[in-house]
Amino acid sequence: MRVIAGRMKGRHLRAPKGYDVRPTSDKVKGALFNILGPRIAGATMIDLFAGTGSVGIEAVSRGADHVLFVEDNPQARAALTANLAACGLSEHDTTVWTKGGVAGLLGHLKRNSGLTYDVVFADPPYHRPEILRLLRSFLAGLGLAPGGWLVIEHAEDTPPPPPVAPMTHVRSYRYGDTVLAVYTKSEPS
Repeated sequence: MRVIAGRMKGRHLRAPKGYDVRPTSDKVKGALFNILGPRIAGATMIDLFAGTGSVGIEAVSRGADHVLFVEDNPQARAALTANLAACGLSEHDTTVWTKGGVAGLLGHLKRNSGLTYDVVFADPPYHRPEILRLLRSFLAGLGLAPGGWLVIEHAEDTPPPPPVAPMTHVRSYRYGDTVLAVYTKSEPS
């Protein structure tokens, strides 16, 4: 696992030993950043179910201003923290959310409605539909700036719940058994 482009290109990232990590493949990660294109430069981003931080670190490498990583598994969070340090990333570039995982972040965003991000990426555990329910608030636009993008990586046979206005589904991209579902939050009229 490595950073594939940007200022940290080629840096190797570690995964916890004995922990069943399913990092986003280089092929899917490359496709994700081709889809996001110029939106990532200067963006603020949330990396939900971040695991080792591969996607969020890639975003900073490609010019994102700040990434909030959300991972509640202690072994994965330790690997994430080590990867951030190995890449020389500071608190200016990144924050690791430690207060109750995705559910804790949802509560925080609901209490702080003005807190928004340009991009939210979610890579929940595959074949766990109960985890996908945590994404319903994001599929309704919570935490996204107007014009912001939500991208959910999921297994082909386990689609996320449908979006709710002001969110709309833009397109889904399939890579083998992996799908990247892209949504956007409408600009106010």
